Formats: sequence, structure tokens, C-alpha cells
Amino acid sequence: MTRNTSSSKLAFALTIALAAPALADPVTDYQEFCAECHADHRLGGTGPALIPQTLKRMRGPKVAAVIRDGRVATQMPGFAEDLDEDRIAALAEYLKTPLETIPPWGTEEIMASREMDEDYVAADAPVWAADPMNITLAVETSDHHISVLNGDTFEVLDRFETPFAVHGGPKFSPDGRYVFVMSRDGWVQKYDIWSLQQVGRIRAGLNSRNIAMSGDGKWVAVANYLPNTLTILSTEDLSVAEVHEVKGKDGTPSRVSAVYQAPPRESFVLALKDVPEIWEVSYAKYPDMNYFAGGLAHDWKIEGPVKQDTAFPIRKITTPDYLDDFFFSQDYEYVMGASRKGEDGLVIDLVIGQKVADLELPGMPHLGSGITWAWGDTTVMATPHLKEGTISVIDMKTWKTVKRIPTEGPGFFMRSHENSKYVWADVFFGPNKDAMHVIDKQSLEIVKTLRPEPGATVAHVEFTKDGKHALVSIWEDDGAVIVYDAETLEEVRRLPMRKPSGKYNVWNKITFSEGTSH
Repeated sequence: MTRNTSSSKLAFALTIALAAPALADPVTDYQEFCAECHADHRLGGTGPALIPQTLKRMRGPKVAAVIRDGRVATQMPGFAEDLDEDRIAALAEYLKTPLETIPPWGTEEIMASREMDEDYVAADAPVWAADPMNITLAVETSDHHISVLNGDTFEVLDRFETPFAVHGGPKFSPDGRYVFVMSRDGWVQKYDIWSLQQVGRIRAGLNSRNIAMSGDGKWVAVANYLPNTLTILSTEDLSVAEVHEVKGKDGTPSRVSAVYQAPPRESFVLALKDVPEIWEVSYAKYPDMNYFAGGLAHDWKIEGPVKQDTAFPIRKITTPDYLDDFFFSQDYEYVMGASRKGEDGLVIDLVIGQKVADLELPGMPHLGSGITWAWGDTTVMATPHLKEGTISVIDMKTWKTVKRIPTEGPGFFMRSHENSKYVWADVFFGPNKDAMHVIDKQSLEIVKTLRPEPGATVAHVEFTKDGKHALVSIWEDDGAVIVYDAETLEEVRRLPMRKPSGKYNVWNKITFSEGTSH
């Protein structure tokens, strides 16, 4: 009897195919296991957006590990029992791919996302006994919470959940009662410090960079990468005042790298990622067009109807280079910008809208963390560098570098206080990340290097209202906020926290303390 070779081969192939596991299909797996929380379009729902812009800090194996094992102290479950390693790897890779299309996210979509807490009750006075101006918030990034600290006793008054991946620093209302918190996936949360309650939240963008509070406390501006917009919200009820589409003078769309407030000018100032311009957006009720532009009224572009409470005129200032990072003089007449090349910087006079000086700033300065203080008969500004172990000290009158202080590695944050004789600077990057330098303001020399937790990342200092204590983060999952005597440099207390990053004192932030970045 002759064997049918073709039939045998076909039967064997079918057997193998039926026995083999299904090929990884990340799109199908996403819809089955992820879409319920993160939405069909991956832009987030009850869970955060799962797109490259929001997952930058979780790339590679970390994303796969979260899919497999879940996240402790969150609603994210693990899927190890449902997905094998190949499907998990394929799903992690899929989440790193950009979206093919960006859905509209304008006023209608933003307002549809708004959630105001029905059980929120505004207290007539703080429900706790403490100095309202000495409250400090500590952002804990490991499980997305903020601890509310009594700045005198360091007691934790509350610990509330925030949106995913808080970024850019919380912003306080001018009276210090409310705080506004923004996440990388665009959620803006309003929290009442007096009542220790969330008021509500709204999604102002899909991928956002930071927020700024207007000097009069009426508006919060949200800088967005996705879409290319600036969203302005009413602080009263989180409603949308306006959404500005961001395009340069030549029509080129641009992401907004950051937004800052300039209180004396009654304006927001924007750093743009993709066009060599900076923008000034007025929030004055009836702005005098000649005030900001030094008589150059044609530099302003009016978008939308000019009427009370909704007029936000835009002034577009052309710059010699792309400027991603800003620092302002105390009077907000000058803005210092860092070149994208990371080799230098420049000074723009906001009154005339022109460059007035160059800055010697090699090593990628982090101007957003710069601080100022009185030095002799002048004022100096100091900034760490992200790619070089040095701190540049610049004379704010001449714009010349008066000293470059060598450090044990590149740094990220600096802080001081008008009542302290020291500047504190971390060494965030590199092998010496456990070091915190303490620098004398007048000699410009490092007087002590603290290592509160050998081998752990030490970061971000904040002072109490009176400047007597400095709070330092141990930036680890089982980390802590360490309270130091700012004069003796001795440890006073250690508060266990989940990967604490920034700390923000109400008084220092609303008064624009000279030792605080603005």
C-alpha cells in the first residue's frame, strides 16, 4: 500500500498549528485586557494614557513588568495568568508606538471630562490647627499621592490620591487655600487644603507639561504637548475659559514646553518646543496692548472675541534659538533662556521683545530650578547643569558668569531661603546621587556635603516658611522626607514616604521667595 505523503504532511502541519499557542496580537490583547481602564484609543480613562509621551519613564522591561505583575497600591492588576511572556512583550512594544491619529481635544471634550465632587464641603476655616502659611505638600510618586504636612510639627494632616504621574509642581491660589495639581496625561486636580478634600478634576490635555496660576488667582494655564494647545481654566469651577491652538508666526504647530506666570505683567509666558518663539499671554481684564509690547501693538495677536473674562491676547516674540527652559528676573522684565544645544543661553527683554545678552552656560543648564540671592552689591542667579558637574553663578546686572562651582556630578534641583545663608544643591545624576551639597551664599564655596542615605538618590530641598528647617527627599520607593536644621545642618526628623520628589511650602511659593524657583 502506497503512503499519501502530501496528506501526511498536511495532517502534521495542522496538528502543530493546533497545538501551538496563538501568535501575539497586541491590539486584540489591549482591547481585551487594557481598554476598560485606559480607553480604546489608549489616551486614558480611569487609568493613565498608555502612549510613548506618558510612558517615557517606564520604557523597556519596566512596562512589561507592570503588565505582568501589576502595580502595588494601585488598581492595576497583573496579567501573568492570562498572557505569556511573548504576548506581554508584544503588548509592551505596542504601547511604545505613537498613535496613528490624535482625537480632537477641545473645549467640548475637556468639559465632558470634568468631575466635581458632590460630597465636597467648603470649610469656613481650616479643619486643623496649624499655620496655614506654613503648610508643605510632599509629592509621593511611587503610588501617586500627596502628603499634607504641618510645617511646624511635620505631622501628616492628610494623604490624598493624585492623578497619574504628577509633573511640573503643584500651584497654590494666592491665599494659599487651594492647590492645583497636574499629571502628565493632562488631568488637573483642585484640592482644598483647609477642608482636606478634593474639589474636582478635569482633563485639560492628553499629554501635558505643567501649569501656571495667574497672579489674581482666577486662571490656571495648562501647557500641552498633545494636542498643541494652551488650555486656560477658571480656578473657580475648573470650567474652560479658552483653548489656544499653538502655531508659530509662520503657521508651524508647536508643543508647549512650559508655561509660567509673570505676576507684575499680568501674563503667562510660554516656552515653545518646535518654533523659535516665546509667547506672552495676557490675563488682564482689558489689557493695554502697548503696555507689554513697549508700543509694538502689532506684535499682539487677538484670538477670539475680546470681552470681559475671556480675552487672552497673545504676543509672539521671535527668538534667535529654540528655548525650552526659562528663568525670570525678580521683576519679570527679563527672561533667561537655555539653548537646546545645551551649550549657551540668552537673555530676552520682555518689554522690548528682543535679545539683550548672551549667557555662558555649557553643560545643559536646568534654568527652571535656578534661584537668586543678594551677593555683595548685586543679585546673582545660580543654576545646576544636567550634563555637567557644575553650578553656574551669574551676575543679574552684567549677565556674566562670576563663578562655576564644581560638584560631584550633574544636578537637577537647587533651593535656598532669604533667611538662610546656604544654598542646597543635589547631585541627581551619576554615581554620587546620594550627595547633597550645602553652599555658602557669599563665599560661593561648598561648606558641607550631606549623605543622609548612602547609595540612595537624594533630591529636591524645600524650606519651611521661616527658613529654619530644610526638607530633603530620599527618592526611593521606601524613601523618606528628612527634616534638617537649616543652621546646624543636623538631621531633626525622618518621615517615611513612597518615593517623595518635590516639596512645596505655601508661603514660599505664593510670595515667590528668592530661594524658590518660580
